[in-house]
Amino acid sequence: MNTYPSDAAAPLEGTLDLNAMEETHSALSALIERYRTDRKTLERKYPLDLSAAHQARIRQFTTDWLAALERLDFAALNTVERIDYVLFRDHLRNALRHLDIQAKSREEMMPLLPFLPTLLALEEARQRMEWADPAQTAATLHIAKSQIADARLKIEQDLETAKQAGVRAYKPTVANRAATATDHLMEALKHWHAFYQGYDPLFSWWVEAPYQVVEKALEEFAIFLRVKVVGVKSDDQDTIIGDPIGREALLTELAAERIPYTPEELIAIAERELAWCEAEMQRASGELGYTDWHDALEYVKALHVAPGRQPGMIRDLALEAIAFLEARDLVTIPSLARETWRMEMMTAAQQRVNPFFLGGEVIQVSFPTQDMTHEEKRMSMRGNNIHFARATVQHELIPGHHLQGYMLQRYRTYRKVFHTPFWIEGWALYWEMLLWELGFPKSPENRIGMLFWRTHRCARIIFSLRFHLEEMTPQECIEMLVARVGHERANATAEVRRSFNGSYPPLYQAAYMLGGLQMWALRRECVASGQMTDRAFHDAILKEHCIPIEILRAILLQQEIPPDSASTWRFYDLPAGP
Repeated sequence: MNTYPSDAAAPLEGTLDLNAMEETHSALSALIERYRTDRKTLERKYPLDLSAAHQARIRQFTTDWLAALERLDFAALNTVERIDYVLFRDHLRNALRHLDIQAKSREEMMPLLPFLPTLLALEEARQRMEWADPAQTAATLHIAKSQIADARLKIEQDLETAKQAGVRAYKPTVANRAATATDHLMEALKHWHAFYQGYDPLFSWWVEAPYQVVEKALEEFAIFLRVKVVGVKSDDQDTIIGDPIGREALLTELAAERIPYTPEELIAIAERELAWCEAEMQRASGELGYTDWHDALEYVKALHVAPGRQPGMIRDLALEAIAFLEARDLVTIPSLARETWRMEMMTAAQQRVNPFFLGGEVIQVSFPTQDMTHEEKRMSMRGNNIHFARATVQHELIPGHHLQGYMLQRYRTYRKVFHTPFWIEGWALYWEMLLWELGFPKSPENRIGMLFWRTHRCARIIFSLRFHLEEMTPQECIEMLVARVGHERANATAEVRRSFNGSYPPLYQAAYMLGGLQMWALRRECVASGQMTDRAFHDAILKEHCIPIEILRAILLQQEIPPDSASTWRFYDLPAGP
């Protein structure tokens, strides 16, 4: 049997066992921490992602670190050091690939923003602490004003020519990206202007008037792009545009996560898992006397607590999940982790983007507020009903994100730079799968609640990947969530907005189910084979920090990782093609 440290008996409740907290650090850990600190320092010095100077400096920094790492003698490293070498090398190579993707993204929108280098140069010079000659700066702003006007004129001409030809002059997603870049440019210029204004009287005398002209021109230009090129109203806060990255970039992202599947194969996996969910949903619905699972889902949605009662229900559900885990000895739950989780209520504005719970040390509860409309209140109550919530609380607290976060702060903390959503979200989703197998749902209503979320995670893979492949529009994604998952329309819209508003990386939504399936396959190898107990397996995962699951697999199975190894682990068997 694999003797992993977490097989040892847990310390008595209320005692502090320092020996149990010891861990073997890699000799590379100090280097990894140094890299992370140095990079953050450099990013504070060069904060403008739009800037070519920023891109060049970060690229040089990353290239230098990669060269230094590759000079190490891999054969002389111990097991933990070899793991960290591969993790660090993969991270640095992926950082360079991301710079390539960012450069391509910048290049695509430059025809819309010919004035960008002229104006960025002002803030870049300030960052280099170069004195801004007031008269020359005013001349530069005058040039920029003309460039903005010329850019607008050319775009209008291109739009008219394209209209006559019956084609698009510009991709709406690229134009929307350019509008967002213009917003960021305005913020950078405001910072630049505030540095001098009022401190250098001659600067104010020369620059104030042309600066105000350029600021207004940029504001109008961003609106022009959104209205005339993207095709939304100037005050539109609801239309979702997004920015699909394309198949090539998706393959790059998947390689970085050590997932040796194509986007099309991952969609096939999701469809297969979704079919299982639909069959189970139909079975549970039949037990309730419904022939159509949509009707059963509607019945379950109506089973919500009264306004004001949601916090008490969440508390009780959290305690129920903890008791279930401890009764089966599934994972070590430190007493401090059990004690220190907290609860906050989400505002109406927050629920517009995140209509369901968010979690970690603080579980953020979604339920109607008095300033919502009647329809918004009804949708929030239905979308956060008792049985949906029962399947969410353990995902967000224990054994999910709160327990994860607690352990991440205490074991191999230097690996935080290798953060991956496939480990973060995959762990919480994996527990939904395991609890299902262990009989956590006690009724058909419970099962429908759990199946709703599992169906949702399958759909996330499909709609997010197909969006980035440019095969689905945001509106089509919303319709899919309503029809195939059973979402309230407002909640489906919020889910799609959250997915594509730039707050999450492209693979994040796919990472829930795919990461869960990876951990499920790993449990089959480690626990079902008799090598580890459930508790040892789960404790081991939590003590290796947030890393790609294929690397975690090599650690738990004590496999050697060659220095230039490529991803090979096919964790899910797809049926052979025709």
